[in-house]
Amino acid sequence: QVQLVESGGGLVQPGGSLRLSCAASRIIFNIHAMGWYRQAPGKQRELVAVITSGGSTNYADPVKGRFTISRDNAKKTVYLQMNSLKPEDTAVYFCNAGYGLGPSRVDYWGQGTQVTVSS
Repeated sequence: QVQLVESGGGLVQPGGSLRLSCAASRIIFNIHAMGWYRQAPGKQRELVAVITSGGSTNYADPVKGRFTISRDNAKKTVYLQMNSLKPEDTAVYFCNAGYGLGPSRVDYWGQGTQVTVSS
C-alpha cells in the first residue's frame, strides 16, 4: 500500500517561512509527478505546485515567487519551501503522487498537514 506522509506544518507569523516534506513509500517514486495541494476551510482543494518526474515545475499564481517545490528521488521525498507566508496561505496541505493521464491516471494522497499563518 502506497504511503505519503507529510510533515513540517505548523503555526507561523505572516512573512515567515515553513518547509513541508512528503516522504513516500511502496511507490516507484521517480516515475511519478509529485504535487502539493491545499484546502482552506469552506473551499475546494487547489493545486499549489507540481514537479514532474523530469523535474519540471509549475506553480499556482498566488504562490509564484514565494514557494519552491523540489524532489529528492533517492530519498523518495518531495519538499515545498514556503517563504513570505500570508494569512491566505492558511490551509491543510496535501501531498499528491500521480502517474498516467486521463482515465488511466492513478493518484495517491497523503493525510495532510496544517499550515496556519497568523500573528
